[in-house]
Amino acid sequence: MYDVLKIVNWMRVKNKAELIENENAEELTQMKAMKLLYYVQGVSLVYLKHRMFPDDILAWKYGPAVSKVHQKYQGQREIVGEVSENDIDDYNELSANSRVNNVLNTVWDTFGYMSASQLLKQTHKESPWKNTKQSEVITDDEMKKYFSKIVSE
Repeated sequence: MYDVLKIVNWMRVKNKAELIENENAEELTQMKAMKLLYYVQGVSLVYLKHRMFPDDILAWKYGPAVSKVHQKYQGQREIVGEVSENDIDDYNELSANSRVNNVLNTVWDTFGYMSASQLLKQTHKESPWKNTKQSEVITDDEMKKYFSKIVSE
């Protein structure tokens, strides 16, 4: 398992590269990162058979969320900013594990082009968020049940 903030750093580095390459790319927001973390955790539970990160996913009003990420980026909308050597080290560490890299890139390639509001609408239609009381933990079982239907090896 990895620290959830390392995974956010992976996303920040990936997004920074996109921002440099494509003038129409949007900067990663806190809300979008939260939704992508939900997909990373769901895919990881099915594909890797374990959590990618130890933090619980919560069913907040605006969709799945991770408290630790919210606390780190509280008050910030966009979260890419300057990318440090440490951020790049986190990116390289996660990318070096082929199965972890597979999960991260699959989620990024599948959902990374969507805006935060599109992802909010998408997650609100999905059973893990819909079947969990607001502010409660979305259980691994709930996520496995849902993601096992949509994730294939």
